[in-house]
Amino acid sequence: MTTTSSWRTLRNVQARARLEKALPAIFPAPVLQHALARPLIPPTPRLAVESYWRNHILRADRLARALAARSGTPEGWTWQIGGAGRAGSFRLPPAPFRDPAFARGRGACCICGQPVYRFGWHRDLWAGGAPNTKAGWHAACVAAWKFWIAPHAQVRALKLRQRHRCATSGKRLLRTAEVDHTLPLYRVWREHRDAPWPDLLGYWGAPNLQVVNRAAHVDKCRDEAAERSRTVQLARFRVVEDASGFSVVEEE
Repeated sequence: MTTTSSWRTLRNVQARARLEKALPAIFPAPVLQHALARPLIPPTPRLAVESYWRNHILRADRLARALAARSGTPEGWTWQIGGAGRAGSFRLPPAPFRDPAFARGRGACCICGQPVYRFGWHRDLWAGGAPNTKAGWHAACVAAWKFWIAPHAQVRALKLRQRHRCATSGKRLLRTAEVDHTLPLYRVWREHRDAPWPDLLGYWGAPNLQVVNRAAHVDKCRDEAAERSRTVQLARFRVVEDASGFSVVEEE
């Protein structure tokens, strides 16, 4: 047995003892099963929950969007860019409950708006009757948020979902394959900004993500850049009606 193996074995024995000592009578079985199978066992229930969602990222994405749908769009909220608590770019997902005007305070998730319970869990398995006022987010929502803002970090999970086939060509994905938004985010801002907030999150989540080979991605980005350029150029003009009834294009 190598020195590293000896250290890992001793460390896992200690971590397992600490985890089992801290476990409540009720604890999600899949999370515990996952924790005990890790190369390095999480030593606390909260770390076990966080590890579970980090390693089940597509499940975390679905759950976070489902919790957001349960909260719904806050009354009076609209997707805007800039300002306190708002994203500074359309590339970041809208998060109304991070806006001070719509925040629900401690005990509610700042991402989905739903109550947070022990260990950052999304359901009150312990029948406590009240959320954890020391928490401000679900462990699943944190994992989903990181996925939404940096989907390229989860290329392995997305490749597996596609059975290692390019979403555009159907060919086998190469090692250089890249994550792409099927509908570009600039078009989401331009065409869907008035959609209900929970629906908007799907454009950052798995429903709007695909893995494509680099060559196909380069071609798609080139076409999108050309389309954006044409849109900007057209925005410089306006169409009016002259006295003879003909349309006249005037530069503004």
